[in-house]
Parts: sequence; structure tokens; C-alpha cells
Amino acid sequence: MSALLEVRDLTQRFGGLVANADVSIDVNKGEILGLIGPNGAGKSTLFNAIAGVRKPTEGRIAFEGRDVTDLGAPERCALGIARTFQVVKSFETMSVVENVMVGAFQRTASSRVAREKAREVLEFTGLAAREKAMANELTPPEKRRLEVARALATEPKLLLLDEAMTGLTPAEARQGVELVRTVRARGVTIVMVEHVMEIVMPLVDRAVVLDLGRVIAEGKPADIVRDERVITAYLGERHRARDA
Repeated sequence: MSALLEVRDLTQRFGGLVANADVSIDVNKGEILGLIGPNGAGKSTLFNAIAGVRKPTEGRIAFEGRDVTDLGAPERCALGIARTFQVVKSFETMSVVENVMVGAFQRTASSRVAREKAREVLEFTGLAAREKAMANELTPPEKRRLEVARALATEPKLLLLDEAMTGLTPAEARQGVELVRTVRARGVTIVMVEHVMEIVMPLVDRAVVLDLGRVIAEGKPADIVRDERVITAYLGERHRARDA
């Protein structure tokens, strides 16, 4: 696999606070990469840097071999980087199909084409029956799926999922996992932040673990869960006992 995204020596400071420190990761084309770590580890800051929300204090980000460090979120979306948000952001007074059309307008100026694309994505994500509903009528799990649909309508090459499984029941989480796998099967590379280890570890190809803004481990899930640094910083002694 070749690297689709390269992050090199990324540091993000907010005054005297260092949220990310010398972070370097590769995201390979076609993989699902999990970004995990305790609260305050710097995961959301790194997500924002990759998405173009905030330029890093130091370091470089390249996408498909192109330096995108100075590009903002709209420009990166045009290149093929899309994201969802930890706190769901939908246009509450617009219909479900209109919400997804917002994403589709990234690729077309035609309302007809955008609506057709939105309907296609809604069918794919299991929301076709809710097309005419207002966004504020959706359940929290449906709103999370709507965010994924809107992101997919931009036709991304890289999809950043920020805690997309949060608040789901086990059955809903299983559906979410299958959706992620189907998205990857369509050729989309995925980076996901997720706190529910039972969900993320069987799903991802690799995991990167952050703690206090630094990468402390990287590798296959089976190796990560046995790494002493990860157990100490994140998983805890109970995990060691369960894994023994």
C-alpha cells in the first residue's frame, strides 16, 4: 500500500499548551486507520490539522504527494478529504436530502445532479426512507449516519470519522461497522477516532496511539493491545488482566 496522507513532525501549540508534539504518521491508501488514546491526548487537534481547520504551528501535511499544509478545509475537501464531527453538525431546518446535497455541491453546481447524488448516497447509507424528513426530526444515530452521508456526497478519497459510533446501541454499532467496511470497499481510505475498543480494534487495519500529544505506539491491533505503554496510558490494568 502507498501512503495517501503523510503527516511529518506536526506540532500544534495553543499558547503554552502543546496539544500535538512532533507527530509523524502515514495513512496508506485503502486502509482503515484507528486513532486512539485517552481524553486530552490530542486526537481532535490532529484531526483538525489533517482536515485543514487549523494550520499546525510546525510540521508538514501532504496528500497524494502534494503539500497541503497551507490549504484550508474547503480546498482540502475539493482535493478529496472529508470529515464528520464528534458533535453532530446538521442543518436542522433543512430536509435530509438537502443536507446531503450540501456535500454534493462540492462536485457539481447543478441542483438536479446534486439531488441525484444525494439520493444515491442516502440509499447507500440506509437513510433513503428519511429523505423528506427534516434533520431535526432524526434520532441521534440517524444524525450520525446523515453526517457520514453528507461527507460521502463530496466523493472523498480520505474520510475522517470522529467518534461516529458514539452513543449507538450494540445493534446500531454493528450496522455502523458494516457501513465503514462497505465505504472502504468502495475505495475510500478511512481514519477514525473511536473510544469503544470493542468496535475499533476488530475494524481497523492499524492503530496509532496518542498520549499527551505524542505518538506512543503504532501497529496492528493485536500488537497495540499488548503494548505496555498503551496499557499504562490508556487501556489500564483491568485490560492486562483480561488479556492474560
